[in-house]
Amino acid sequence: MRYFIVIFGLCVIAVAGILGKRGTHFRKPPRFIFPDMEWQLKLRPQKENGFFTNGMTSQMPVPGTIARSAPIRTASGTVYPYEDSPVNTGRVAGTTNFIENNPMPISAQFLKRGQQRFLINCSPCHGATAEGNGITKKIGAMAVVANLHDRRIVEMPDGELFYVITNGRNLMGPYGANVVVEDRWAVIAYLRALQLTHLGTIDDVPQQLRANLNNK
Repeated sequence: MRYFIVIFGLCVIAVAGILGKRGTHFRKPPRFIFPDMEWQLKLRPQKENGFFTNGMTSQMPVPGTIARSAPIRTASGTVYPYEDSPVNTGRVAGTTNFIENNPMPISAQFLKRGQQRFLINCSPCHGATAEGNGITKKIGAMAVVANLHDRRIVEMPDGELFYVITNGRNLMGPYGANVVVEDRWAVIAYLRALQLTHLGTIDDVPQQLRANLNNK
């Protein structure tokens, strides 16, 4: 047994002496079994390189380049998914402040889409009317489910609601991978409509429409 330990120790010392310690830098680098894994032929971003005429590795897309992602059409113009924009983050660009209002153009079709996505993704927990009485609570799968008509949620900025849907909060898991950006904003628009029907008064109805409301 002692000879095995001695031989094993000598082997370890020999391997370390030949290959060197992992992560250690030497003036004369140790031998690498797979050198291509350690020293890859690639261009580093923002580094000088003589291959391009301007001497830099990072280049702008050539004219006529077609983006692989489709732009999102917001109320203020088109935005791509990779941009640091309120429609993608729910925050004012360059800050940690949430935006107050939904950046998407609101239409009947948009609200209809929001209703569909809400019923699929949100109603199992929050219920069809967003009062927190979904099937998961009824069967005891979740003891506490937020009532989305609570004042603290009603007063949340739309950007914070987007952040919560995307990343989750407390017992709620993230839905960013399940619901695309446009649909998250559609859900928020529909939720605001639900909240208005739940908490609104006759004073919220435009004067010219009140007569029609009373006739019904």
